[in-house]
Amino acid sequence: MAETLIRGADFLITMDDTRQELAGADLLLRDGVIAEVGQGLLTSGEIVEAKGCVVTPGLVNTHHHLYQSMTRAVPGAQDALLFGWLQRLYPIWARMGPEHMFVSAQIGLAELALSGCSLSSDHLYLYPNGVRLEDTIHAAAELGLRFHPTRGSMSIGESDGGLPPDALVEREAAILEDCIRVVDAFHDPAEGSMCRVGLAPCSPFSVSRELMRDTALLARDKGVMLHTHLAENAEDVAYSLEKFGCRPGEYAESLGWLGDDVWHAHCVQLDGAEIDLFARTRTGVAHCPCSNCRLGSGIAPVRAMLDAGVPLGLGVDGSASNDSGNLAAEARQAMLLQRVSRGADAMSPRAALELATRGGADVLGRPDCGRLMPGKRADVAIWDVSGVQSAGSWDPAALLLAGPTTVRDLFVEGRQVVRDGQITTIDLAAQVARQNALAKGLAE
Repeated sequence: MAETLIRGADFLITMDDTRQELAGADLLLRDGVIAEVGQGLLTSGEIVEAKGCVVTPGLVNTHHHLYQSMTRAVPGAQDALLFGWLQRLYPIWARMGPEHMFVSAQIGLAELALSGCSLSSDHLYLYPNGVRLEDTIHAAAELGLRFHPTRGSMSIGESDGGLPPDALVEREAAILEDCIRVVDAFHDPAEGSMCRVGLAPCSPFSVSRELMRDTALLARDKGVMLHTHLAENAEDVAYSLEKFGCRPGEYAESLGWLGDDVWHAHCVQLDGAEIDLFARTRTGVAHCPCSNCRLGSGIAPVRAMLDAGVPLGLGVDGSASNDSGNLAAEARQAMLLQRVSRGADAMSPRAALELATRGGADVLGRPDCGRLMPGKRADVAIWDVSGVQSAGSWDPAALLLAGPTTVRDLFVEGRQVVRDGQITTIDLAAQVARQNALAKGLAE
């Protein structure tokens, strides 16, 4: 029986059903699960001192394209809008192979872990040169993060009026066959699962109506979740109106892409009727504020979505459109953008932290994560608030106003993945060097 006692935290932010916060608190982890929360707890196992620290649930990332960590800050894409940005990067991505996918996934997940993230989704929608979804699954397993990869797809190339080059699209029959393969091989629906697989056609402008509908039917037959991009910017909405004769939310509804087993990335341009539709159907949203700023897509109506009851989490999005992968910084950005658009009382630091923890877990269908409660998974972030970032703070638990954006320690399923600010499970320096060499090769 493996036990770890996190002892004497200055503040423990539980994100439990009453949003309880405890001072001078302990957290006992046992066999991958939170066993007890309280004061004066005892253990015969390892003790981790948390004096001078705030303890939170591990953060949850609901949208990413991990392979893009190989193509950060690419000239010609740095100042482009979404469609132009894609057209600049597609030819580079077409040269990637399995090694690029493994290394970029591990680097992207390590960056997330250092920012307190214990559970991440990923949207991999291109498969050149022998790439398979398990390239990223193996990377996550080796690192030790909880993972929700999605088998993405593109089937409409430039010659058929789509955006991606023909070399990056797949036959729809082959896409569906591989979706079945990866779900059967890697999806674990059990509570505490370290890997659940979703199905995720890239976007309405890169796959057919038939593939969207068939993927939804397949996902429900297999009991897995659905994910795609939707209403990311004004161009996206204009495309939907021109090609489908309706707004993105209406298009999603017509194809069976609404419900508590669906989450859409971005949704920057949803209107009031679409927000109400998402709320009624409990359709989730992955809000990606830094990427939305980077690509000039706009400010998502997050406050309106939350007020309506739309399930909402945060995503760092791909590292070619962020170009970072720090989920704590993403939560701060989400808070600040809502204040810019709706006033200083539009989002508190604790509300933004909830989006990054419990909110994201719920969007991914993981009520076993995102809370520090007995019986929930032992995914725990420890933030050192004794340093310069928090000096002078009257409320150290308001991490997103004055606090570190990297963790001292991170536990996933009770296993310590970050200790004293360093990844424990892989040789990160070696992987960084490997990534830089691979990226250099892509640029030649």
